[in-house]
Amino acid sequence: MIDFNYRPETYFNGTGPNTLICKLSYPESTWGDEISIFANALDGVYYLEAVDFYGNEFKLNPEQTDQPLTLHELIFLIETMDVDMETAQGNAALTIGGVPVAESPLYPQLEAYFAEKRKLFGLD
Repeated sequence: MIDFNYRPETYFNGTGPNTLICKLSYPESTWGDEISIFANALDGVYYLEAVDFYGNEFKLNPEQTDQPLTLHELIFLIETMDVDMETAQGNAALTIGGVPVAESPLYPQLEAYFAEKRKLFGLD
């Protein structure tokens, strides 16, 4: 059973100012697009950022937090991620409309959640 209230103790191990929270792969997209979500620390606040190959500007909810997100909050962030259609490169809006394959060094159950969701939609 997935623990949606799971929250990592921290995002950082003291080796740098940012860390990878998760990587999302979209195998159904034309180019197999990937989006990585990072946390950057500044003055005790985690600023969240999504990055893809094209340099698109993704809107995240939340954009910042004072503590690591719960698994539920991270899933919400992923599933509500949006992109500015006027400046979007590639098919970013179509890509994020899909169900990703997720990997995370901080959220061990994120992969299982999206794997189950992909099965539900007949994608795997």
